[in-house]
Amino acid sequence: MTRVLYLSPGYPPEMPFFVRGLVDEGAQVYGIGDGPEAGLPELARSRLSGYLQLRNLWDEQQTVETVRRWARHVPFDRVECLWEPGMILAARIREALGLPGMTVEQTLPFRDKETMKVALDEAGIRTPRHARAKTADEIRAAARRIGYPVIVKPIAGAGSADTHRVDDDAQLEQAIRVTQHVKECSVEEFIDGEEFTFDTVCGGGKILYWNISWYRPRPLVQRQLEWCTPQTIALRNPSQSDLAGGAAMGRAVIDALGFRDGFTHMEWYRKADGEAVFGEIGGRPPGARSTELMNYACDFDVWRAWAEAVLRGRISQPVERKYNAGMAFKRARGNGRIQRIDGLERWLQRSAGAVTSVELLPVGAMRRDWKQTLLSDGWIIARHPDLGTLMEILDRFGTDVQLIAG
Repeated sequence: MTRVLYLSPGYPPEMPFFVRGLVDEGAQVYGIGDGPEAGLPELARSRLSGYLQLRNLWDEQQTVETVRRWARHVPFDRVECLWEPGMILAARIREALGLPGMTVEQTLPFRDKETMKVALDEAGIRTPRHARAKTADEIRAAARRIGYPVIVKPIAGAGSADTHRVDDDAQLEQAIRVTQHVKECSVEEFIDGEEFTFDTVCGGGKILYWNISWYRPRPLVQRQLEWCTPQTIALRNPSQSDLAGGAAMGRAVIDALGFRDGFTHMEWYRKADGEAVFGEIGGRPPGARSTELMNYACDFDVWRAWAEAVLRGRISQPVERKYNAGMAFKRARGNGRIQRIDGLERWLQRSAGAVTSVELLPVGAMRRDWKQTLLSDGWIIARHPDLGTLMEILDRFGTDVQLIAG
């Protein structure tokens, strides 16, 4: 039986499902984190064969030594981490215990955007023009060299947090001010186009499952417009011709970075002329409940598929793309506590069974800060074989359903 050490089995919210997937595939899972075991979600807690709480998970030297001592009693076979901040730590533990999987050197391009893009430039993959910047003067110099518009974002960030489009000198100075807490930035060419994902589950160096999702609108716009209802759609037909460039690029990226086992999440742009341009890649699943969209699109269990891929290098479940599956994230109007929810029942009736999940804040709950979480004040999931029909359902949710705060 394979013994898996799993970093942070309770957070982010998707992690317990991956723990369950490993156990369902016959592994024993041992968790490690800096929170109490009693605070773990039941889905994870009930499946762990052991758990070690650390005072500070991010003290790498102490964590590695603590795990080394634990491994004298529990001979681990694998170390897994699907949370972006813990990937380097997981690699250090693998190296200390002599276990298979990504090393620190192999992991670094998945955490450092500039290292990543340099490696892909060398492989001939189209990336935005880019530069690394640690100081305000370096940011200014990079912006002048690349030319406006540019994007300023953290080197080691995830998602679109602390990401800013800059069109002129005044906006650049504003971006410099609001990113002072960021140790190191990437300054890159702004690519004008639609934004998509290329998500994979790999085993033995092969892509065993892949998905393309579409962001409506692109995340940078989502973070600028409070009134919008962001959408993510897992597409039923990712092999369609207008997505072929992104899919080919995604495969080339994985080959160039030597990724072998696990989940990857890539973002890319399709320009108006059809050119595909690389965005970034993480050695992890997409966040914001996107793995649920994959399940709804194919009627399968992607968490268990990932577990089988990393444990045995295969996926036995049939993958049949039956639906376009979309998620829409709702932001309340007003401030304070949710006072009422308007239009929900009528929208559900009009959606004719396409809605699979509704998770909205209840009346009386405090509205969340929309700038800090994509999940916002709740979300819905819907699916339909026809993309146009699904888009209409999601768009109507944005216009016809309102959470009113006050």
